[in-house]
Amino acid sequence: MEKEINSAISTISHIHAITADFLRQRLSEKKFPDLVSSHGNILFQLSKEDSLPMLELAKRINRNKSTTTVLVRKLEKLGFVKIETSKEDVRKRLISLTPIAKKYNEQTQTISNELLERFYTGFSETEKKQLCKLLRKISDNFDKLE
Repeated sequence: MEKEINSAISTISHIHAITADFLRQRLSEKKFPDLVSSHGNILFQLSKEDSLPMLELAKRINRNKSTTTVLVRKLEKLGFVKIETSKEDVRKRLISLTPIAKKYNEQTQTISNELLERFYTGFSETEKKQLCKLLRKISDNFDKLE
C-alpha cells in the first residue's frame, strides 16, 4: 500500500504526459500548430472575455508578466491574438482573440470532451466528484505554500 501512495505523483505526471500527447495528436489532425499548454490556457481565458490586460491574463494563467508576454507574442505571430493599446490607459496592452483562435477554441472544446470521456471511463458520478475533490485538496496544499 505504501508503494501505491508514494507513486501518486508519478501517476499524476504520467497522466499529464499522456493527456498532453493526446491533445497534440488531435490538434495535429485538425491542422492546428503544436502549441504548449500555456498557449491553450491563454486562448481559453480569452474566450471568456472580449479582451484582457496582459497583467490580468498573467494572473489567470499563473505565470509572470514577462513569460506571458513571450507566450502572447508567439500567439500574435501565429495569428491567434491581437494586441492593442487600451483607449483608457495607454500603458495597458489589451489582448483579444482573432477568428482563427475562436475556431481553435471550438476544436479544442470538442477534443476536450473526447479527452474527458476517455479520462472518466468506468467512473461513477460519485467517484468523479471524489477524484476532483482530492485533486483540489492537493492543489490547495501547494497554493498555501506560495
